[in-house]
Amino acid sequence: MEGKEKLNKGLFGLLGKNISYSFSKGYFSDKFNNLQLINHKYVNFDIDKIEDFPILISQFKTSLKGFNVTIPYKQSVFNYLDEVEATACKIGAVNTVKYTDKGKLIGYNSDVVGFEKSIVPLLKKHHTKALILGTGGASKAVAFVLEKLKIDLYKVSRNPKRKDEISYSEISEKLLKEHTIIINSSPLGTFPNIDQKPSIPYQFLTKKHLLFDLIYNPAETAFLIEGKKQGAQIKNGFEMLELQAEESWRIWNK
Repeated sequence: MEGKEKLNKGLFGLLGKNISYSFSKGYFSDKFNNLQLINHKYVNFDIDKIEDFPILISQFKTSLKGFNVTIPYKQSVFNYLDEVEATACKIGAVNTVKYTDKGKLIGYNSDVVGFEKSIVPLLKKHHTKALILGTGGASKAVAFVLEKLKIDLYKVSRNPKRKDEISYSEISEKLLKEHTIIINSSPLGTFPNIDQKPSIPYQFLTKKHLLFDLIYNPAETAFLIEGKKQGAQIKNGFEMLELQAEESWRIWNK
């Protein structure tokens, strides 16, 4: 974690684990520079366990305005917040936290806005059913948006436990023919592990399929490359990330 001694009043950051690769710090640093917000700074709050969170907050509370939350704390951070906005509460995941002037921590989910605005322009009439690969915090925002759009879905898990979850071994040619939206919300394929990809039968994909990967680095993951080979439409998570970042900025400033 970066030292606190040089930080100034407008402090923002990203809470996560092993996040040196993160997009957010560079994005907001550039934004502050372009807006000439010389009293603003965005840093990585890289902690080994969520139990370290209260100590972190106590160190920075005089200048902290808000922060984003990423893997693996989008769900576990709930226990440390004073309030959670209704949508984030329903989703069960927080990726944006506002630190109010009264010292309250309020949780929000801006992934919802980012994902919806990013995927809606790509949807066609035959896109009525979806598979969400992975069941972590990011998958919850994805499922919320798809349900809002009246798109039927299954969540794919290595250890399915709920009625709406299936295992990777259950993904058949028939299932893929019906489910023409496939969203990777798992970390498989993220740099530097660029050869990894979800275990699905890619040979059954067609040009009717839309593959959306929440990963943005690399720009084309192994998952997307396999879809591209089959003629599927592909989209990475970069635009979604930019959109959710702007929504976070709006939340912190409202």
